[in-house]
Amino acid sequence: MGSGVTGSGVMGSGVMGSSAGGSSPTDPSAPDPAGRRRHRILDWTGLLVRLGLAAVWFISGIAKASDPLETVVAVRAYQLLPESAVRPVAAVLPYWEIAFGLLLLVGAATRLAAVASAVLLLVFIGGVVSAAARGLAIDCGCFGGGGAVSAGRTRYAAEVARDVGFLVLAGYLTWRPGSALSVDGWAAARGRDSQSGQA
Repeated sequence: MGSGVTGSGVMGSGVMGSSAGGSSPTDPSAPDPAGRRRHRILDWTGLLVRLGLAAVWFISGIAKASDPLETVVAVRAYQLLPESAVRPVAAVLPYWEIAFGLLLLVGAATRLAAVASAVLLLVFIGGVVSAAARGLAIDCGCFGGGGAVSAGRTRYAAEVARDVGFLVLAGYLTWRPGSALSVDGWAAARGRDSQSGQA
């Protein structure tokens, strides 16, 4: 009887040890194949979104930087800035865009780059809407060009819709900046490895 109790105690102890040390089905840290698969899908989706938005900024920034005088014309055409601010903004804007593109390309400070992208896109959208509301006839100059055009050649609705699409990409990366093949992911993995090594 004592043996039975002892055996039962050992068995109970073994069961308790297994529950404490092992991964139970309800343990949130237990391996979850479906969760890992979803995580991978989101990471690769993030990569595509990140590279897509990076391409937007590279194309836009390089086009503006390659023709500084035309960029000045494009900024001036909105008639929103004092003349003293037109040239400085036109000089700096292309390199902001290229910097955003570089950060997004390598996946460094992704959320910061996404938030900054969203802010700049909202400024662009506001500028186009403002131009349309004031009856100006201009090209947005978003990808080079810009300046006055004939009234029938404005494309404000299409330009706003396009920028809203880019804003959705920036919003996605603000919500979930994690993505595959990124500096952010590499740094996070290094941090986890360092913490586990210290533990």
